[in-house]
Amino acid sequence: MSIKPGRFISFEGGEGSGKSTQIKKIAAMIERNGIQVILSREPGGSKGGEEIRELLVTGDAGRWDGVTELLLLYAARNDHVEKIIKPAIAEGKWVLCDRFADSTMAYQGYGHELGRERIEQVHIASLGDFNPDLTIIIDIPVEVGLKRALARRDGEDRYENMDISFHQRMRDGYLDIANHAPDRVKVIDGNGEIDEVSERLQQQILATFPELEI
Repeated sequence: MSIKPGRFISFEGGEGSGKSTQIKKIAAMIERNGIQVILSREPGGSKGGEEIRELLVTGDAGRWDGVTELLLLYAARNDHVEKIIKPAIAEGKWVLCDRFADSTMAYQGYGHELGRERIEQVHIASLGDFNPDLTIIIDIPVEVGLKRALARRDGEDRYENMDISFHQRMRDGYLDIANHAPDRVKVIDGNGEIDEVSERLQQQILATFPELEI
């Protein structure tokens, strides 16, 4: 008896957008449908990816330029996809990932102004046409997100310490990403109470995957 392949959903947004909290709530909803869920994150997700994550999210804001970040991110991503994501999907599991390739497009392509074409070329060279089944962007104002993120004080604050113009370019980039791929990428308003945002997310996921129930 063949196993029905699982699904891959990525969650995106600027710093402090509330992705981590919402992913857990969505995972619980999917698990209530009798589906095994794998929670992951980027950069990271695999042993090699987590080692590269340490290089990217700590230290001085100017530690790496945009091109170096791009190459480090795709080294981590390739390891993550091959060792964690693809095997889980093949086993019928659903993978929910806190950030994926659209983060690189937003942060390095728009934030660091490397441009869409360069990011797309590296993506194709590394992963071919592999992308999530659904990408959700949780959108909030830059100032609100940075205030939340800086309050965490978890040591992974390299990007939070970049200037506000970087973060505004990144937010604008996310919205442009959604315009380029409207079938895959959905923007959810991240303003409001946690349960309000969660309800918006659930409705979008149910609309995309009608086999699910709340």
